[in-house]
Amino acid sequence: MAEKELLDQVRSKADIWLNSNINEESKQEINRLLESDETELIESFYKDLDFGTGGLRGIMGVGTNRMNIYTVGMATQGLSNYLKEQFWGNKEIKVAIAHDSRNNSRLFAEKTASVFSANGIKVYLFEDLRPTPELSFAIRHLGCQSGVVVTASHNPKEYNGYKVYWEDGGQIISPHDKNIIAEVKKIKGVDEIQFDDALKNVEIIGEHIDNEYLKELKKLSLNPTIIKNQKDLKIVYTPIHGTGVELVPKALKHYGFENVTIVEEQKPPDGNFPTVKSPNPEEPAALELALEKAEEIDADIVMATDPDADRVGIAIKDNNNKFVLLNGNQAAALLINYLISQWKNYNKLKGKEYIVKTIVTSELLKDIADKYDVACYDVLTGFKYIADIIKQKEGSMSFIGGGEESYGYLAGEFVRDKDAVMSCALLAETAAFAKEKGKTLFEELIDIYIEFGFYKEKLVSVVKKGKSGAEEIEQMMDNFRNKPPETINDSNVMLIHDFEKQKTLDQMSHLRYEINLPKSNVLQFVLKDGSKISIRPSGTEPKIKFYFGVQEKIENREDFEKIDHLLNEKIDNIIKSLGIEK
Repeated sequence: MAEKELLDQVRSKADIWLNSNINEESKQEINRLLESDETELIESFYKDLDFGTGGLRGIMGVGTNRMNIYTVGMATQGLSNYLKEQFWGNKEIKVAIAHDSRNNSRLFAEKTASVFSANGIKVYLFEDLRPTPELSFAIRHLGCQSGVVVTASHNPKEYNGYKVYWEDGGQIISPHDKNIIAEVKKIKGVDEIQFDDALKNVEIIGEHIDNEYLKELKKLSLNPTIIKNQKDLKIVYTPIHGTGVELVPKALKHYGFENVTIVEEQKPPDGNFPTVKSPNPEEPAALELALEKAEEIDADIVMATDPDADRVGIAIKDNNNKFVLLNGNQAAALLINYLISQWKNYNKLKGKEYIVKTIVTSELLKDIADKYDVACYDVLTGFKYIADIIKQKEGSMSFIGGGEESYGYLAGEFVRDKDAVMSCALLAETAAFAKEKGKTLFEELIDIYIEFGFYKEKLVSVVKKGKSGAEEIEQMMDNFRNKPPETINDSNVMLIHDFEKQKTLDQMSHLRYEINLPKSNVLQFVLKDGSKISIRPSGTEPKIKFYFGVQEKIENREDFEKIDHLLNEKIDNIIKSLGIEK
C-alpha cells in the first residue's frame, strides 16, 4: 500500500473515532496525533488490534490498534454476544474478572465489568489486583460461564492485555476461541458497545475467595510434619511489583513457613516496574535484587513471580554455595519428582494417575512418570491445553501435576491454569523435604539426573522484525519442513514430528504415524543420540524459537560440572550444525 493511501486510510479511521461516542480526552489525543504525530497516528490506527486465540495484547494508547477502554469494550461486547448465544437457556449468565498491577488494569477491568453488566450478565469483580490463577479458581468456585483477567503477563510496561477463560476455568480453546473472534470482528465501531456506568449487575469479591483458594491449596501439601520441622527454611520472595504480593506470602504462611523475606524494593504493586527492565522471572536481571538479599541472609531458596503471578522463577545454591537460576525444565523436574514420589510414599497411586507436559518440555518428566507407572500426556505449547486434558480426564483419572518449560506449573485440579502461588508453596515444600534429608535442592536435582539421565535444555529465539522478517521466518519453517536434515551434529535424525501435518515420519522404517493433537506450526527432530530439537514461530512476537534438549549419563555428583560442560558443547554444536544465527 502506498504511503499516501495508508495515511488517508488511517486519517479516515481516526475521523470515525472522532465522530463516535468516545470521551473528550481520547478526542484530544486523536486530534494531537492528526496535527503533529503522523508516525504514531499510523501505528495507532493502521489496523485493528487483533483479538487472538487467547484475547488481546498490545501497547496502551488511543486508536484501533491500541489497548484502551474502547478496544477492550468491543472485545467484551463480542464476548457478551457469544455468551448469550451459547448459554441462552441459563437463568443467569455469570462471569468473573480479575486484573494485575499494570497501568490502567483497574480501569480496563471496570470497563469490562460495565459492558458485561449492560448486557445483563452477572459480574464478580475482584476488589483489587489478584493473581491470574485465582481468577481461574473463582470461575469454577462461583459457577461462572466465563472470565477475564486484565494482564499482559511479563511484557514491558507499555503493554496491557485481556485473557478470556471458559466455564472450566481454562483459557479458551477451539471451537470457542475462533467463535469468539468471529463475534468480536462483528463489532464494527465504538457506538456498538453497551456500557453500564452504574455497574448494576456487578458484585465485588475478595477475601472470601482468597480464603477458599488458600484452603484448597493447603490440601496439596504432602508433608506438613516435615514443614513443621523446617519452618525456618530461609525463603526470599519477590513479586516484581506484581499481584503475587497478595497471595504468595499468605500461601507460604498457610503451609507453615515462618522465615519468608520479601524484597522490599519490589513489594509495592507498580505498573511501571521501576526496579527492572522487564518483569520477567525468566530473565536473570529480574532476580538481581532478590539474589542480593538471598546472599545477605544466606537463604535456601529464591522465588520471583511475574506481574500476574502465574509463572515463577527459582534460584538455589549450587555445589559451590553460589546461587544459580533454575530453568523451567529443572524446576518442573524437581516438583514433579517430589509430587509423584510422595504420592507413592503415601499409597495414593492407584494406577489412574497422570501428569501433563508440553511437547517442548523436557522428556525427563516422562521418565520420572514412567518409573512410577504414572501416565504422561504431551500437549501443544500453551497451558490451556494442559487444562483441557484435566477437563477430559476429570472423574476418570487423577491429575498429579504438570508443567511447561516457560516457568509455569500446576498441581491438583481446582485451578486450570499455571499457578505461581501454588508453585511457590509446593517448591518450598520440596526444598524443606530435601533439607530434612540433609540435602540441598541442587543435590536433589543432580540425584534425579543420576537416576534418569542428565537432561540439559536451551531456548534460542531468532528475532526477525517487520513484513520481510515474517516472510523470512515462514521460509525457514518451509525449508526445515520440506528439506529436513538427515543428520544433525553427526547424529542421525530418527523421527520427524510435523504438528502442522499431524504426522510423524520414522526416518529408518519410512513409516508414517498420526499425531493426535490439534494442528500447530511446530517441527521436532529426534536424533539417534536422544537429542530433541523443536522449532516453532512465536505466536505473539516477531521471532522463531528453537528448543534444544540433550542428555547424557551421569554416575555421581562429582561429575556434574564435567557433564554439564559436555552438554553445553553439544547444544552449541547442534546450533552450528543447523546454521542458526543467535
